[in-house]
Amino acid sequence: MRRTAGSILATAVAVALLGMFPRAGQAAPLFGESEFALPNGLEVVVVPNHRAPNVTQMVWYKVGSADEERGWSGVAHFLEHLMFKGTKNLKPKEFSEIVARNGGQENAFTSWDYTAYYQTVASDRLPLVMKLEADRMHDLVITNEQLLPERQVILEEWRMRIGNVPSATLDQQIEAALYLNHPYRIPVLGWSEEMAKLDLAHERRFYDTWYAPNNAVLVIAGDVTVEAAKKLAQQYYGPIPRKAVPARLRPVEPQREANTTVELKSARVRNPVWSRVYLAPSYHSGETQYAYALEVLAEVLGGGANSRLHKALVIDQQIATGAGASYDPQRLDLGKFSYYVSPRVGTPIDAAAEAAEAVVAKTVAEGVTADEVERAKTRLKNEVLYANDSLSQPANVIGRALATGSSLADLDAWPDRIGAVTVDEVNAAAHAVLEGKTSVTARLLPAKPGAGGPEKPLPPQSLPEQIR
Repeated sequence: MRRTAGSILATAVAVALLGMFPRAGQAAPLFGESEFALPNGLEVVVVPNHRAPNVTQMVWYKVGSADEERGWSGVAHFLEHLMFKGTKNLKPKEFSEIVARNGGQENAFTSWDYTAYYQTVASDRLPLVMKLEADRMHDLVITNEQLLPERQVILEEWRMRIGNVPSATLDQQIEAALYLNHPYRIPVLGWSEEMAKLDLAHERRFYDTWYAPNNAVLVIAGDVTVEAAKKLAQQYYGPIPRKAVPARLRPVEPQREANTTVELKSARVRNPVWSRVYLAPSYHSGETQYAYALEVLAEVLGGGANSRLHKALVIDQQIATGAGASYDPQRLDLGKFSYYVSPRVGTPIDAAAEAAEAVVAKTVAEGVTADEVERAKTRLKNEVLYANDSLSQPANVIGRALATGSSLADLDAWPDRIGAVTVDEVNAAAHAVLEGKTSVTARLLPAKPGAGGPEKPLPPQSLPEQIR
């Protein structure tokens, strides 16, 4: 199942300079996309969408915080900030000023496995933002005059998004407890103690090592033709030389031998939340044959008002304000499967937790039904249809897939693979991941018993996969 970027590039070189990849025999393009590669190794995907005269450009680098040197956490995210501080051709902040002056919107985000930058502009401004993005791909200027003040910005961001947000602080503890050795246990923003010492040398080395056309994916979605995008890509990104990029070597995650419980009490907590998290395979790591079935299982357990957890705990028993399940198969390495409950005022958190455990235990013991599986698969596939209504969502989906080891063929085949999941496969996946496996149990509590606020459902994973 694992199809690496290396295989994509190897195919690109074999096909020919700027040649289209062969798609014969594969599923139809999910978003009507086309792909090609530049001679310098840059993968390019174009998603024509002529509903409005706008276009989104996204550049995804196949590097994230999990690729940082130990002891220097936060380098990847900090570099994302520094990418807006000027190049040999642009003054600090001039990039953003030009985009804004031309009516565009822009941002960037970092995850464990990738870093991405994007702009949405009128389609006649596409050449402009491609020129800007290509410029900072190879001509970034980093100085202490820019770095030192920005370091205070990311530390303030840490205080706002982690230090002052109990659920985010607890999420950090959950990741650190779940992954014993893998760098997914280290926050994307970094540990604040290490962020405070990030310096010019480490930021420069990270940029020089990982930012290269042959380690990036360019996705252009919107009012543009493939031919026009190909010409522009060659014009602006084509001259950037490829460079030697190291393999992404990640530590092996050892076998977990014990359950772990983490608990955080804070006066800032209004809604207590209980959750349980398991290591799980992804599309690319572990027992990958369960990945699609786990997507369906998460939907059966926690996908909306008719899911097992929500119906049992929120509607029938009326002991919770929220309950659900979550599974993300797109991490480059091992992922996680979780479920949670947020009890109503007056319901002890232990009682809510026992009720949630009972729902999951019954699911594992007795299995899911054919009707549940079919409805879950339909809901999942409908999400693709909804994504097609968006200008930027297909670019986001494609970029994330290609940056985490999938291919467009994998993406295009996703509806068929989800559609082929059987009841037996869902039940087997539930046994494989949830039955008798070690886990991390988390409790987020008010500082004083009974000090909870107005009932409002809260998701357990408030720390997003992507940090902007």
